[in-house]
Amino acid sequence: MGTKTVDETGVKTDERKTDEATEAAASTEAAEATEASEAAEKAGTDTPDGTDTPDDIDTPEDADVTGKTDGTDGTEAGPTGVGQGAGAVVSAGLGIVSLTGSWVGTVASARESLMGQLQTSSSSDVGTLIEKGYGNAWQATAMWGGIFALVALIVGVVVLARPAFGAPGRPQAPWIKSVAWAGVALGVIGLLLAVLKYTDVLLGLPATG
Repeated sequence: MGTKTVDETGVKTDERKTDEATEAAASTEAAEATEASEAAEKAGTDTPDGTDTPDDIDTPEDADVTGKTDGTDGTEAGPTGVGQGAGAVVSAGLGIVSLTGSWVGTVASARESLMGQLQTSSSSDVGTLIEKGYGNAWQATAMWGGIFALVALIVGVVVLARPAFGAPGRPQAPWIKSVAWAGVALGVIGLLLAVLKYTDVLLGLPATG
């Protein structure tokens, strides 16, 4: 009985020692794993004191801003076509005035008619009265119409020729070309009619004899 007791006690003692050794090893491994995890977190979050972010490095945002600024400056510096558009409209307007008449032509015609009345008398023949009273006035109207037509023609041609002397690679807007060509056409028609009327080829004075 004594031997059995010793054996049982001895077995129990060995089992306790084994359990205690296992628990100690597990605790040691858990502590080491915790310390390793904390060290890894510190290494990932902390930056070295000697490492500084350089201020001279350009970020992509700065590069984009610079590129956009350069593009904007180039657009503002280039021609906008506003002057060409205004010139085309002026050309077309002057061409219309040359065909329909202007207050300048009306005043010039009335002035010539008044001067003709002052230069003639009741004893003058009919041909002189018609020429002084109406012929000179009609010629004054035709002359001023021809002047407006000539200016319209010149302005239209200048607008159409402007891109050849401007910035290369920048085409002229289609509406500017259309309006300028309209001004040129009206100018040519007005100038032709003015010359024909001034020379009495078109709507000449009536014959008196």
